[in-house]
Amino acid sequence: MSEERLFSLRNRWFTVTVGGTLALALFAAAVGFIVLPSAQKDQPFQGIWNAICSAAGVPQQWLRITTATPVPLTQTSLVAMTPQLLSAPSSASIGRGATLAMRCTMCHGAMGVSDANTPNLAGQFSSVIYKQLLDFQSGARSNAVMSPMVANLSDQEMRDLGAYYANLPKPIASRANALAAIDVPDIVAIGSPMRNIAACASCHGGIDHKAGTPWLEGMPYAYTKAQLQAFADGSRHNDISEQMRNVARNMTPDEIDAAARFYAGARP
Repeated sequence: MSEERLFSLRNRWFTVTVGGTLALALFAAAVGFIVLPSAQKDQPFQGIWNAICSAAGVPQQWLRITTATPVPLTQTSLVAMTPQLLSAPSSASIGRGATLAMRCTMCHGAMGVSDANTPNLAGQFSSVIYKQLLDFQSGARSNAVMSPMVANLSDQEMRDLGAYYANLPKPIASRANALAAIDVPDIVAIGSPMRNIAACASCHGGIDHKAGTPWLEGMPYAYTKAQLQAFADGSRHNDISEQMRNVARNMTPDEIDAAARFYAGARP
């Protein structure tokens, strides 16, 4: 029987197992406290020390000189959406919105139906329009035309615009009068659960509607496709809880094209 001590550096098995355990622990710590936090783009995670402190849940500076909240690198929407938001606008609000909307007709049409590749606003949910205007104003969503247009709008004026456009009749998708019916793409009807893609109709109407999501019926093909691509590459980031980005980045180019064509009413 061997008289070599079990817990001894001379014991090869003890050395290998302890060394392997320590190496695994160091690797796990490096991944959990440095690699994964550093992959985040927000300001609190920038730099190795900040990443370690953020992952460990400890202050980055024990004696903070300033109490200013760190500014995120990506501006996201701060609008709280509820089903009751702008649910019962007054006739006065609709009238004021009609006057304000005169400046919007060049791009969005005289009656909120676009002849270009800009979104139709007629019949859109008032809360959706209100949220997008707020996001353009705050910088959560950016556009060379819309951002300066809304810069000086008051909160009430944005509510009035939403009320006016919601009061207009929705445009009819071109497929409604087509000779042959267009099959609903799988991505719209059932999504792809294995890739965490919910059916488009579960939020945008058809199956159900979620507060803050726009109806897409009759929306211009080029606009819908461009927005899905922007969500997929992260250049648009004003969606609530990153839901659209999570969906769009998992969609294939063919699925994006099929969804945009279906909602536009064009034959795929």
